[in-house]
Amino acid sequence: MIHLAKEDIKHTLGKFIVTAMGVGMLLGIVLIMIGVYRGMLDDAEVLLKDIHADLWVVQEGTLGPFAEASRIHEDLKYTLKSIEGIDKSEAITFQSIQLPQKDKKVRVQAVGYDVFGEINPINPQRIIKGRVLKTDHYEIVVTDKTGFALDDKIKLGRHFYKVVGITHGTVSSGGDSLIYLSLKDAQEVQFSYSNNRIQTDRHRGILAKDAHLVNAIIATLKPGYSVDEVAKNIRKWLHKSVYTAQQQKIVLTKNVIEKASKQIGLFTAILVVVSTIIIALIIYTMTLEKMKEISIMKLIGLPNSIIIKMIVEETLLLGVLAFIFGNIFSHAIYTKFPKHVLLQIPDAWTLFGIVIIASILASFIGVKKVINADPTAAIGG
Repeated sequence: MIHLAKEDIKHTLGKFIVTAMGVGMLLGIVLIMIGVYRGMLDDAEVLLKDIHADLWVVQEGTLGPFAEASRIHEDLKYTLKSIEGIDKSEAITFQSIQLPQKDKKVRVQAVGYDVFGEINPINPQRIIKGRVLKTDHYEIVVTDKTGFALDDKIKLGRHFYKVVGITHGTVSSGGDSLIYLSLKDAQEVQFSYSNNRIQTDRHRGILAKDAHLVNAIIATLKPGYSVDEVAKNIRKWLHKSVYTAQQQKIVLTKNVIEKASKQIGLFTAILVVVSTIIIALIIYTMTLEKMKEISIMKLIGLPNSIIIKMIVEETLLLGVLAFIFGNIFSHAIYTKFPKHVLLQIPDAWTLFGIVIIASILASFIGVKKVINADPTAAIGG
């Protein structure tokens, strides 16, 4: 049997490939948007995995520092150790700041922790240059994306901090680069005021006090204890909100990035619909261009099924080529995006299935035109 689709495409090969490339760029953007969503989920878990805490104790009635303001007293970490089942506990702070760099500012999230404590949030495997913090004053560890080098001096508040270590792949739930300070330095940067503010407060009768506040207390459990039972006891006796590692992950994925994920999902769905419409219009145009030939085929007795098969095959081939070009396009540009883009094979195969279904649906408009074609139109010329 003659492969009508193959012979027909030969006559418009250039147009067919260019069209597939155009639709492929749309599909490539779809893959990028899915990759951005996957990247957001991956970023949200980086800090949780590095800290590897079993419990997060935060201000009562709040969702914790990743979702909203949370301030509790630092010495609560000693009280926690009296709770049965608690092995280690440490205070930790989080704050968004702007690092000064030449003629611009670099937005980062600063993590403050006790350098001599029992829990270190810096994953040693992420250190690519230098070392972790060893003193509790005037040292800082930054990520490579900030652009700073070892031994650089960074001014924060009233003091300069020396870069002693550089990490790779450390990001906050919002995609900002992470930096690490000692707890004392982080508290000074976050909770202290400028000299003018202190002077103004004194005139108002407000005395500045060292409150030793932190944003959360993280804790690990001894073997054999139930994380839910220990969390229940802390809520009961200490009147604080407590989240397990899994609950904190849900807070990040549901409460922090939920709206962004919905926007990405809606935008992705719109792009898929647009791609389907474009494929349908292209197939419809190609069908119109060969209506006389189709009428002749019907006049000489060629059944509709063969002609319909030709239209469907052309549509599927267009969809497959567009998917291939889309993959090439997405892998060529995804590293240029400022956000973390995580392209995964299962997502690509899911999109491939959607493209095949969309192509079949798009072919219906051409099939309808073929079925309604009048064989006598071939005689009228």
